[in-house]
Amino acid sequence: MMLVLRTTNHTTKPAPVPPLLPAGTDPLLQLQHEMRPADGPGATRCVSHPHELALGGIPVMCSACRARRDWLLINHGRNIWVRCRCGNQWLEPEISRPDFDALIAGPYGTTYPSVEEGLVALGFDGAFAGVYLA
Repeated sequence: MMLVLRTTNHTTKPAPVPPLLPAGTDPLLQLQHEMRPADGPGATRCVSHPHELALGGIPVMCSACRARRDWLLINHGRNIWVRCRCGNQWLEPEISRPDFDALIAGPYGTTYPSVEEGLVALGFDGAFAGVYLA
């Protein structure tokens, strides 16, 4: 029998929901307000990383399912978490905020109302545990 310690850290806080504009506001302005990307010190950003990830020359491997690629990188403040499709998640001090910014710099991305909805939509909620998506 093999015992694998689970290092999942579920203490992360979801990104704050932007305040809604008062009722009676122009619907177009309301839509623009809701579609504005989250930014600032309280924003949580995510980027998928489908390839292998090597930190300090050592390949990253999930301690729960032994996956070696197909990660979700989550940034909140100065912290970066790595999340596996099995739902295992850990704080990764080897990835800096500038490293994350370099990965996310691009015209692509989708904004979700909450971190949980983003995890489900991207398949990182544990539903695809043990599966590599091509």
